[in-house]
Amino acid sequence: MDLTAVRAALTDTARRGRVPGMSLAVVSRDRVLHLGGTGYADLAARTPATADTVYPWFSMTKPVTATAALRLSDQGRLDLNAPVHEYLDWLRAPGSAQPTVWQLLAHSSGLGNPVPVKWIHPADAPGPDQEHMLRKLMARRRAFRYPVGRAGHYSNVGYLVAAQVISQVSGEPFPSYVRREILGPLGMDSTGFSYPPGHTAATGYVRIPRPLTPVIAGILPSGTMGPRHGAYSSLLRFLVDGAGYGGLVGSVRDAAEFVRLHLNDGLAVPPGTANAPAEPQGHRILQESTARAMRDINVKGRQFDHSAGWFRKHANGPHASYVEHFGTGLGFWNIMRLYPERGRGIVIMSNSTTSYDYDALFSLVLRVPWT
Repeated sequence: MDLTAVRAALTDTARRGRVPGMSLAVVSRDRVLHLGGTGYADLAARTPATADTVYPWFSMTKPVTATAALRLSDQGRLDLNAPVHEYLDWLRAPGSAQPTVWQLLAHSSGLGNPVPVKWIHPADAPGPDQEHMLRKLMARRRAFRYPVGRAGHYSNVGYLVAAQVISQVSGEPFPSYVRREILGPLGMDSTGFSYPPGHTAATGYVRIPRPLTPVIAGILPSGTMGPRHGAYSSLLRFLVDGAGYGGLVGSVRDAAEFVRLHLNDGLAVPPGTANAPAEPQGHRILQESTARAMRDINVKGRQFDHSAGWFRKHANGPHASYVEHFGTGLGFWNIMRLYPERGRGIVIMSNSTTSYDYDALFSLVLRVPWT
């Protein structure tokens, strides 16, 4: 198959968005259709961006966290409709209405979303204790800012709570549970909660005027800002403080397998294998009905409508044919989108702080007659 048009569209998307480097994965239910990259993972070293370049996932971690929670539910170990305080007895909303675990995952728990600008730490430094971080956030005035169980209000704190519930129920740290139950079975060997050794990591970039660089450096944690390169200020390697809401680091090659898991309704199908009726033993990570329920977008929000781990822009309406999640933060802008009815999934990771116009690229990917 001639993929010239796809490669050209990827390059054009990066050029128009002034994105230094971009990596792309396209999948069907039974295989990876395309892996590629354009531009540079590191401008100074002229290191190409490829499908194996690793990037911070930021909030693309949330579908993984939701999958981990729902796996515990499928096993009968976690009641999604139970109030959170049944698992964390110190965490209660004011008043009689108490958030459930499902409401945490669907952003209807009522929790606020403090601006997480400083919620990062240098990659070679230890991160904060997750429970201590959560208790500190919950002790703030008006941690619950909205009515429980009503409209969707996006909340990183909600996913920090969800990760703590997963840890409590599983009896192990959240990262190790995710590695053992989700990443490992999917063969996502270059993805985890730290930078994997032996893999090229993308350098994050912020496109700002030179005089503003000291201002940004003064806002960020020490040891975050790197040298300038042309119009960009670079960032030194860092990790997100909260594993559950944004802590993963990994490649589009690995993300492709997570997307295929959900296109196959919770069944981990080896690449190049048709989704046969007889499923491989030990490869079902979620029950079919559970994976489908994750894609049932039914919590209305101001900008996005939500379900557990997935969302969709409100303007696109309830009958849009996809679900997605962004992964955006300082130095990086990522998107993971599923088209369940078409059997297609797309992941883009980039080292750009700002967004870019990916619609033309996605439209082309859906038109390509993949064989």
